[in-house]
Amino acid sequence: MTNYRRNFVPGARYFYTVNLANRRSQILTARIGLLRSAFRYTRARHPFTIEAIVVLPDHLHAIWTLPDGDADFALRWRLIKSTFSRSLQPSERISGSRRAKGERGIWQRRYWEHTLRDEEDFARHADYIHYNPVKHGYAARVMDWPYSSFHRMVRLGIYPTDWGGDAREIQTSYGER
Repeated sequence: MTNYRRNFVPGARYFYTVNLANRRSQILTARIGLLRSAFRYTRARHPFTIEAIVVLPDHLHAIWTLPDGDADFALRWRLIKSTFSRSLQPSERISGSRRAKGERGIWQRRYWEHTLRDEEDFARHADYIHYNPVKHGYAARVMDWPYSSFHRMVRLGIYPTDWGGDAREIQTSYGER
């Protein structure tokens, strides 16, 4: 088995990318209420702060801050994934290795994590998170994507409402060259 090296820093901020096994699935946004419930369930038992998040149909990105003295993000992701999975009717294809371990075939087993170094690193990753729906073609403007912490950050005065521009205007300006 591959031995993944994780950087466990108690109380740190982390950036994550978590994918579904089937990258053509749209279950995360189709069942957003169940995903939100899985996050609430996990946060009630093992607190953490969601600094930024975007949920796309087949993957999500998030920035969390863990409590002082706590670096166990793996437990939290395991709870979120399993709580969400248990709330769904089985319909996915399950490989023999997953079946042997009692796993569902909804999520990719691993996720990507990065320990944020400073405020500049945080800002870059928050921008990446919030622009992601435009990048993937799910929205023309950042403000149009409903499953994002962008709206909260606008209310807090961190971003202007029109941050990220309009993909339609960008495409038009490139097309006129």
